[in-house]
This record gives sequence, C-alpha cells and structure tokens, in this order.
Amino acid sequence: MDFKDQIRILGERVLKLKSQVNTEEATKNAFIMPFIKELGYDVFNPFEVTPELVADIGIKQGEKIDYAIMQDGEPIILIECKHHASPLNVNNASQLFRYFHTTKAKFSILTNGIEYKFYTDLVETNKMDEKPFFAFNITDIKDNQIEELKKFHKAYYDFENIVTTASDLKYTFELKKLINSEFTNPSPEFVKHFAKQVYPSVITAKVLEQFTNLTKKSLQQYISDMITDRLKSALTKEDEVTKEQEAELNSEITKEEANKVETTQEELEAFMIVKTILRQKIPITRIAYRDAQSYFAILLDDNNRKTICRLYLAGAKKYFVLLDEQKKEIRHEIVSIDDIFGFADSLLKVVDWYEK
Repeated sequence: MDFKDQIRILGERVLKLKSQVNTEEATKNAFIMPFIKELGYDVFNPFEVTPELVADIGIKQGEKIDYAIMQDGEPIILIECKHHASPLNVNNASQLFRYFHTTKAKFSILTNGIEYKFYTDLVETNKMDEKPFFAFNITDIKDNQIEELKKFHKAYYDFENIVTTASDLKYTFELKKLINSEFTNPSPEFVKHFAKQVYPSVITAKVLEQFTNLTKKSLQQYISDMITDRLKSALTKEDEVTKEQEAELNSEITKEEANKVETTQEELEAFMIVKTILRQKIPITRIAYRDAQSYFAILLDDNNRKTICRLYLAGAKKYFVLLDEQKKEIRHEIVSIDDIFGFADSLLKVVDWYEK
C-alpha cells in the first residue's frame, strides 16, 4: 500500500471515529499518533518521536510541546495538538511561537487531528510565521496535498527541498483563499476592476451594487461552463477509448470466428455453379464468397451490401436463399447443390438489380 492510500485510509478513519473522541488526549491517541506513524516515524521510540518535549523559556519553566519529531538527537518538527473540535488559530498556537526559536526545529505543526497547519520562518529568521505555508483537512485531502505532505515523510525528508517550495506553497495557499473569497463575495475593488472595462460611465453606488450581483453570477456561470466543458471533454475521450476498445474486441472476435470457419468442398462447388450461371452476364472476377460459421454467402464485388445468395448446407436440411428487390430473404429447401441450376433466372435478376 503506498503513502497516498495510507493517508486516505487514515482520513476515513478520522471521519468515522470523531464522534467517539471526546478529549484532547483521545484526539492525540486516535488521530495524531497514527498520523505521525504514517509519516514513517516510530511513535514509541523517543529517539524518533519525543512526547511532551520540555522547552524552557525565560521565566516559563517546564512547559512542554506535545510531540517533537527528532533527527540526530535534535527536534526537526514540533507538533502542538488540540481537541478535534477546537478551531486552529494564532491564539492557540502561542506555545509553538514560543518554542520555535528556542529549538533547532525549522517546522512546526498545529493540528486538531483533522486540520493540519504547517509553519516555518519565511518572514523573519528563527521567528515562526503567523500564517501557515501549508494546510489541509485530512478527511478531504487532495492528491497534490498528499504529494506535498510526502516531503515530510521520514524516507523523503529533505530540509532544503521543503524550504525551496515552502514560499510558493504559502502564497499559493493565501491566493487560493483570496480567490475563493472574491468568488463567493466579490469585494468592491474586485467588482470595479471588471465593471470599468465594460461599463462606459462613472461607477456609482447603484451601478456598483448592480455589477456586484452581475460579477458574482458571471463567475458562477463561468465556473459551471468550465466544469461542463471539462466533463464533455472527458466523456468524449472516454467514448473514444470505449469505441477503440470495442473495435479491438470486435476485431478479435471476428478473427476468432474466422479461425473457426472451415469452407467445405460442397460450398466451393456451389460457388462454382453460381459463377457458371452468372458469367454470361458479368465477369467471374466480380463474384466472390465469404464463409461464416452458420452460412456461406456469395457476393457481387466482394461487397456485403451486394449479396447475391446464401447457402445453408451444414444442417440436416439444405437451403438456398435469394434476395428480392427489397432485400428480403426468400428461402428454398434443396436436396443437393445441383438444384441451384434451377434458380438461374432468379440469380441473373439479382445481378440486374445491383447493376441498375
């Protein structure tokens, strides 16, 4: 099972158990310790994960951080835990802020077992940023978020690699929040930006109110159209793949059926009789046959739409089948293939119909 599957299973577990987890300690045991374990660390080995790490600060002695992930005897990630129903904000991250600059850890995590917020010191060295550079909800985690989380796994942890992408992650995270806010409730500045480009007069308060509603509606329609187009494109591609697969399957079935068909001597002799009758009207090179499992067809120009006749010779009774002008089958029982000579006029008429 790969890392992505393990994280998704943990998310499902959290969703299923959260109603039964009633304390902060239970949140740690049921949600956060399994999360640390999925990052590849042994939660029962203090050389890898130290619970209640003491980080004395000035007059504050004996204060403890919930977990510290260790490397070479030094903490590299600090984790502060809250009950899963507690909101995560700057106020309840105060211990992380205090401990961040007293240890060598360059990353800290504030979590309630459902939401995870990752911090570092992008703004000011050795001082934890007020805003996280990476955040996710483990019960609704996206594939790209799992890929970013994987960088913190013990097997892949590379400080320089994470720091390189942390800045982009932080600003991308902030921009996505801003875009979501503007799409949900467009600000006056956002509305004015578009309104000025399509409205020829001064943007009054009344016009701004009108364009706020229009902008919101336009954004919703644009997103809806974009999703519809992508769905259509996906369905078209899926349909093309299905058609290709069906064509391949039909081709294989046709090949398999063709391999099972065995043209008998009697069928070949019947073909020669029909050629003998028709050669007085058309070149014999235009007369062809196709053998199937249930019947033997004789065609004009090797074209399925120009069937001259069909023969059913494999059963206890033999049949000679002609087509009328509406291409309906007229079946005749025969005793032997020599009886075909008796249908010479009818065979010539069929050729006449095709030649018109």
